[in-house]
Amino acid sequence: MAHSDFRTPRLFVTGPLDGTPVGFDREQTNYLLNVLRLGEGADVLVFDGRNGEWRGQLAAASRKSASLVELRPSRPQPAAPDLLYLFAPLKHARLDYMVQKAVEMGVGRLKPVLTQHTQVSRINLERMRANAIEAAEQCGVLHVPAVEAEERLDDVLDRFDRDEPGRRLIFCDEGEDSTNPLPALGALARGPLAVLIGPEGGFSVAERQRLRRLDFVTAIPLGPRILRADTAAVAALAVVQACLGDW
Repeated sequence: MAHSDFRTPRLFVTGPLDGTPVGFDREQTNYLLNVLRLGEGADVLVFDGRNGEWRGQLAAASRKSASLVELRPSRPQPAAPDLLYLFAPLKHARLDYMVQKAVEMGVGRLKPVLTQHTQVSRINLERMRANAIEAAEQCGVLHVPAVEAEERLDDVLDRFDRDEPGRRLIFCDEGEDSTNPLPALGALARGPLAVLIGPEGGFSVAERQRLRRLDFVTAIPLGPRILRADTAAVAALAVVQACLGDW
């Protein structure tokens, strides 16, 4: 499998990429010409999340206008990851971190869910999308996860069997008697997965009880210590990917 070139500037474009010249927007042009101070003919990598990665040469019409020409394929587009990440939204800085790490960990879709103890009432989906794109640009990821609109957790669970047939929901429960997630994960067959992380205050008693009654839910612990929500996200995605994912 071809690896990303981390020495060459790499940008997400809306595409579609097909070998024809690509125009950069004002922010991207400023980054390439004024921040990186790249000159005419410099190599730049671009991807659109659907048609792989392409390498081309920078063509600058002015300090405010640039494009990429002579494009040629650099890496083919892999299959999109099929891991759904459900999470109670956090405050800005920690939510930014969580989204970035979820992209790095191979999440295919990001969906905020509102729980009884969720402390954030306003969710900026465009900011989430921008963070997902930035993480993909920096980490060599070719797929940019879809960012879905927020919903109440109860509403998502009501429709989960219908909307996500065959998908197993892994529920990270700090109330588990065990501290080791491996036995529960090891008992599951490989297949479509979703991971659910709760808010800073944890799930309510009613939410935990409901989740444990659902046939499509598997509860796992995340070790002997209570983790912050953003830390729990990284820990949960790592252990799930190692046991049942693409690691």
